[in-house]
Amino acid sequence: MSWEENVRKVVPYTPGEQPKIQNIIKLNTNENPYPPAPAVAEAIKIMDVDRFKKYPDPSCSVLVDAIADFYNVSSDRVFVGVGSDDVLAMAFLTFFNSDKPVLFPDITYSFYDVWANLYRIPFKQIPLNEDFTITKEDYFGENGGVVIANPNAPTGVELPLKDIEEILQKNRDVVVIVDEAYIDFGGESALPLIDKYDNLLVVQTFSKSRSMAGMRIGYAFGNEKLIKYLSDVKYSFNSYTMNTPTLELGALAISNRDYFDKTRNMVIGTRERVKKELKELGFEFADSKTNFIFAKHPDKSGKEIFANLRSRGIIVRRFDLPRIDEYLRISIGTDEEMDTLIRALKEII
Repeated sequence: MSWEENVRKVVPYTPGEQPKIQNIIKLNTNENPYPPAPAVAEAIKIMDVDRFKKYPDPSCSVLVDAIADFYNVSSDRVFVGVGSDDVLAMAFLTFFNSDKPVLFPDITYSFYDVWANLYRIPFKQIPLNEDFTITKEDYFGENGGVVIANPNAPTGVELPLKDIEEILQKNRDVVVIVDEAYIDFGGESALPLIDKYDNLLVVQTFSKSRSMAGMRIGYAFGNEKLIKYLSDVKYSFNSYTMNTPTLELGALAISNRDYFDKTRNMVIGTRERVKKELKELGFEFADSKTNFIFAKHPDKSGKEIFANLRSRGIIVRRFDLPRIDEYLRISIGTDEEMDTLIRALKEII
């Protein structure tokens, strides 16, 4: 018998490429093209590094309280983690312990099936419609939980809030997770529904609209009991999940509402302009409520466009998967970056 027989083997999630080369236009991982709030930069300059010899606050109260204040909820309804990936992984581990399958779409954030396999959670992937929309009735049957990314990734399509609520109404005996990584770019949040449904967990992140992907801050909202169960698992896994600088800088970032509104509106404005320009070039895509556009061209393969863009120093994301291998996921950069992209596409197409 080999020791390898007792190894938990999984196929890991593949993150977007983080290239080492310089002078490229990076439009492949949906990062925000603008810097974090100015208060973050100022605080880093005067941060007392001597404090780093002490453990951070395990309750993460400075960040939890700042998030609670921004969204006008009580602090006992907020959970934080090392990016929304950490929050979601803890949620899978905490809430999905049934013999019945957890339901999520076949085309969605590709970490869901990784966590399910890692934790040995049964799951069923529900096919999206041809236009990448969700049929809500597909989630009404018996199950062990539901996970909906809304707006969805990588498609950018939003499921109306009324459909989210119907899914909640039909699933009162399991936890429903709504993953809202991109909600700030035009979607309608399910956050108000936590007052009505004690089985709802709404997950968000600082990585997109808050320009802090490098700091790894995720958070979730839910009923007090739901958050308590989630926290119990977190403390059983790692009591000190978030470091002191991240907690303090995150609190400063979320308190600057004016800067947040300004930069997300800039991204939205650029996205809407680029939609028109892509359509003029013949690209096809569903309407996006995110900081990216998921598009294909009827006359050029996604693989060919991807390679041609890369040769010009522009990196987008392509998924070599059934149903979506002709599509490119194009993150929204600055106006100048998107102008360069459009010029390149005109040459390629």
